[in-house]
Amino acid sequence: HHIIMMVLVVHLLLGYRKLREMEYYKDDPLVKRLLGLRRLPDVSTVSRALRSADARSIKNVREYCRDRVIEGLKKVFLFRLTLDFDGSVVSTNGRNVEGTAVGYNNKKKGLRSYYPLFCTIAQTGQVFDVYHRPGNVHDSHGAREFITECILTIQKELPWVAIEVRMDAAFFSDE
Repeated sequence: HHIIMMVLVVHLLLGYRKLREMEYYKDDPLVKRLLGLRRLPDVSTVSRALRSADARSIKNVREYCRDRVIEGLKKVFLFRLTLDFDGSVVSTNGRNVEGTAVGYNNKKKGLRSYYPLFCTIAQTGQVFDVYHRPGNVHDSHGAREFITECILTIQKELPWVAIEVRMDAAFFSDE
């Protein structure tokens, strides 16, 4: 699974978003060398590996990504950190894609989609964490727990940092 994750990171860094676009660089010697592979995995292999990921695997990937961001922030040594929380609609053309739902999608009405929440570090532009949700939920669904978890993690790892939070009105609650 770790090789598949590294392939996906390189895939995104190359600017690709769809798995089938791996065909464009499958024979690229630089990509193979970077990953330490003689042959890149096939699209179907990557798809099967992603399908086999369970909740524990996803939790581990999220923790790993947060740890890498925190490691970088410790080197920069900022005294003020702005956490930017926002949601996004990610559409899929598939009809039976697990975890998707028909919901609010102002660009592609009626398509099944995801509606993940992002926590980004405004000063560096890094994605700190992502909370994956189906496309038929309101902005506030699960947001309180996600926001609290992100803030507590930063406070624990960077206790000297003053934390600011930026989010739109959809997240507002008197609580």
